[in-house]
Amino acid sequence: RRGLPSGRSRARSRGAAGAALLPSMLMFGVILASSGLLLMIERGILAQVGPPPLQPPAGLSRRDGRDSPAELEVEVLRDTRNRTIRALCGQRSMPRSVWELPPGQRRTVLRHLLVSDKYRFLYCYVPKVACSNWKRILKVLDGALESVDVRGKMDHKSDLVFLGDMKPEEISYRLKHYYKFIFVRNPMERLLSAYRNKFGEIKEYQQKYGVEIVRRYRKNGGNSAGDDVSFSEFLQYLLDEDVERMNEHWMPIYNLCQPCAVRYDFIGSYERLHADASHVLEHIQSPSFVRFPERQAWYKPVTAETLHYYLCNTQRRLIRELIPKYILDFSLFAYPLPNITSEFCRQ
Repeated sequence: RRGLPSGRSRARSRGAAGAALLPSMLMFGVILASSGLLLMIERGILAQVGPPPLQPPAGLSRRDGRDSPAELEVEVLRDTRNRTIRALCGQRSMPRSVWELPPGQRRTVLRHLLVSDKYRFLYCYVPKVACSNWKRILKVLDGALESVDVRGKMDHKSDLVFLGDMKPEEISYRLKHYYKFIFVRNPMERLLSAYRNKFGEIKEYQQKYGVEIVRRYRKNGGNSAGDDVSFSEFLQYLLDEDVERMNEHWMPIYNLCQPCAVRYDFIGSYERLHADASHVLEHIQSPSFVRFPERQAWYKPVTAETLHYYLCNTQRRLIRELIPKYILDFSLFAYPLPNITSEFCRQ
C-alpha cells in the first residue's frame, strides 16, 4: 500500500494518459509487481479486499448515455485485461513470439492452437472453458459436421487442424495474419470443474490420476479405485506438480496459450460465453446458421454456491499455497483471488 501514492503521483504528472489507469488495473499491477505477493496471500489480505468500483477508462464513453452499466462494466474489464497483458508482456524478459519460447512451452501452445484456413482464425482451446463446443463449431465450419447440435462422443483430434502440425513458415504466416482468440475462466472455478468431471465421471482419469493421488496422499489408500479423490487431495497434487508437466485440464491458461508470445485479438470469458462467442462468430463472418450450442440439460455447472462450499471446506493452507501457480491467470484475466476468510465462509 505504501507503493500506491507514489504511483498515483507519477500518473498525475503524466496528465490525461495517467488518469486513464483504472483502480482495478492498479490492484492487479500491485499483484504482479509486488515482491510481497506471497506474504499478502499468507495473511489473507488480498482475499479480504473486494474489487474497487469500476471507472470507465479513457476512450470509453457512454455513447449518447445509452450504455447500460453491464455493458460499460464489460468494456472496463476488457480494457483492464488488455492493459495488464500489455504491461506484463512489455517487459524485456517476456517472450515476443512463439519462437522465443523454450521447446516444451512452444509445443504446448502450438498443440492448443486450432486453425481455420477457410475463415482465417486461430483459436487456443482451454479445457473446461467450453472448448468441446468450440471444436464442434470448427468442425461445422470446415464441413466435417452438419450441425452443432449433432450429438455423440466428441473426438478431440479428428477433423481438426492444429497449428503445431504445420511448417515453421506456415505457422508464422498464420500467427501474423489470422484473427486469434481465446476464452478464459475463473481459475478456481475451472479447477473445481475439472475435479468434479474427471474424478467424478471419467474412469480413465480415475485410474490414471486418481489411484496415484490417493496412494500418495492418503494413509492406507492403496485399495482405492481412484473414484474417491477428495478436493484437498487434488489440490495437494497440483501443488506438488511441475506446471509444465500438468495435464491440460488443470494446466494454467497462461502456460497453455502463452498470451505474451501470441498476441490475441480477442479474449472471451466463460462468464459471458454466448455473448462473446456471438461476437467472435460475427467477426469471422461465419454462416448465420452457425451458433454457439446451448448447454446440455444433463450438465451440472459450477455455481458460486458450489465453489463457496468446496473452498470453505478445504484447508486454507492448500489454497494459499496453490494461488501463486495460477497467479498469472488471476491477474492477467482480471479475476479476484478466492475469498476464504472466516467471515465469508460462515455466511
